[in-house]
Amino acid sequence: MALAFDEFGRPFIIIKEQEQKTRLRGIEAQKANISAGKAVARILRTSLGPKGMDKILQSPDADVTITNDGATILEQMDVDNQIAKLMVELSRSQDYEIGDGTTGVVVMAGALLEQAEWLLERGIHPIRIAEGYEMASRIAVEHLERIARTFDFGPTNIEPLVQTCMTTLSSKIVNRCKRLFAEISVKAVLSVADLERKDVNLDLIKVEGKVGGKLEDTELIYGITVDKDMSHPQMPKQIEDAKIAILTCPFEPPKPKTKHKVEIDTVEKFQTLRLQEQKYFDDMVQKCKDVGATLVICQWGFDDEANHLLMHHNLPAVRWVGGVELELIAIATGGRIVPRFQELTPEKLGRAGLVREKSFGTTKDKMLYIEHCANSRAVTIFIRGGNKMVIEETKRSIHDALCVARNLIRNNSIVYGGGSAEISCSIAVEAAADKYPGVEQYAIRAFADALDSVPMALAENSGLQPIETLSAVKSQQIKDNNPYFGIDCNDVGTNDMREQNVFETLIGKQQQILLATQVVKMILKIDDVISPSDY
Repeated sequence: MALAFDEFGRPFIIIKEQEQKTRLRGIEAQKANISAGKAVARILRTSLGPKGMDKILQSPDADVTITNDGATILEQMDVDNQIAKLMVELSRSQDYEIGDGTTGVVVMAGALLEQAEWLLERGIHPIRIAEGYEMASRIAVEHLERIARTFDFGPTNIEPLVQTCMTTLSSKIVNRCKRLFAEISVKAVLSVADLERKDVNLDLIKVEGKVGGKLEDTELIYGITVDKDMSHPQMPKQIEDAKIAILTCPFEPPKPKTKHKVEIDTVEKFQTLRLQEQKYFDDMVQKCKDVGATLVICQWGFDDEANHLLMHHNLPAVRWVGGVELELIAIATGGRIVPRFQELTPEKLGRAGLVREKSFGTTKDKMLYIEHCANSRAVTIFIRGGNKMVIEETKRSIHDALCVARNLIRNNSIVYGGGSAEISCSIAVEAAADKYPGVEQYAIRAFADALDSVPMALAENSGLQPIETLSAVKSQQIKDNNPYFGIDCNDVGTNDMREQNVFETLIGKQQQILLATQVVKMILKIDDVISPSDY
């Protein structure tokens, strides 16, 4: 490579053998695209299932993340290839829509690409492969509907929801406490769910974490936690039947909007100014007392004089509370956020059965618990753990469990896990391939082979012989006509997923197949990658 200049003095680079370099087009471009997609899928393949391995990711600023969540791994990877970015988007779409199955959808897409490469080498046109995949995905989705089961649940019968969330958490770092976390997740979702409309607002569930303690100390709080303490150390640490004034106006004298200058040249003037300021503070505190408030939560700070007056008037206060937390407190306590002291009325006060300050360990860390609220439709999951990385990974695990519980409330259909649904779909798609006379039947059979990649990866990651295990389970399904046999990853002693209580949501599994098929079709139809330097 050499640097040269044209007649106008503009620099340009001469690359050796540049005339021999050509841009990939046609079948070569498609094979290169497939290789890029397969490379991403290979990274995630070892993270699939309850025995999947974790990845350690280091950011440019040296932050370390340990996770086996597919969406998180791909989100934090520095990916330059455009096709690889499509796989990242695929995982993100699954995460946004379903919240779980982000690893499986990429593994599935990688297997479809691998089969497509085999078909391309045999001279089948990529459009025919894409059409065959589309037909096969419809067969698989319809078959999932047939083998799906529905269950009834309610506030008093949460066991089916708990079992499904336990399946999700079994592949996470928290799997030793999966029963506890599954119950917490289900109770949190049911607390904020509107069962008549089958709608869940996950924004009402706040997930907080504090380093220290152990995972078993994680708790569900029917209320809100605020990472603050009382503004004065002598204020009471526990308030029962609290009436809360939620303010976005500061405890300080009003300031002119224009530039101003105050000249004080005598002691009397200073005394007058001090008394006037004190009167402002007294009026503000008195307005809060007059409406019956027993606790003030303020978005802004206040100085020592205001703090002293609040304590002197026996009015506990919390300052510097964030806007999002203020909104959650208002929702939970049934209060209104008040922007001016003049608008404060008894009707706008929030109500909570108990507000208490809690200390952690030997440190000075303190948090405020607002419990037994008037409106219990805002809850907090408070996570404890040995270090920051464990807490962050637990938050991601809880997010997946919350999403699964939400999906089951929207649609209470389930399929059995352990790869049993994929094996059953593979058998159904293979059988349907003979009904199609065209070239597409080869693509449909390839789709059936690709479906087997998920149970094979599960067996491989569990330390089993993948081909032997898959063959045995598949023949057992065909022999007994039972679509519930899967891979015994946890070495329980039975392949029947009903006995192991391994469930997955129907809509999550259908979404995996549909999204993977859509992305693979898109990749197969790309026969040229044009960058700005090419024109």
